[in-house]
Amino acid sequence: MLFDFYGLLLTEKQRTFLKYYFHDDYSLGEIAEEFEISRQAIYEHLKRAQSMLESYESKLHLLQKHEAGQAWLVRLDACADSVSGMNGLADELRRIAQGIRET
Repeated sequence: MLFDFYGLLLTEKQRTFLKYYFHDDYSLGEIAEEFEISRQAIYEHLKRAQSMLESYESKLHLLQKHEAGQAWLVRLDACADSVSGMNGLADELRRIAQGIRET
């Protein structure tokens, strides 16, 4: 998830290596062969990129805030379910939750 929030802050090479390794399930050897560099160099790039992603999160907390917001939306949905039939209140709560999800 950190990649989704902070990936654009990495270099193109770091993004590519992370994508190959974590999303496309390439081995270090396969990536090294593709880019004609050592496995150790790929490993170092990956570790540095992961460290940078963790550093961004420790400073900005975007993932933490996103997860907290999602938890609040779950609670809002539960409230809407519990007040169904109260003069449209449940529908309004669901509209609010949907509006938040779309922003």
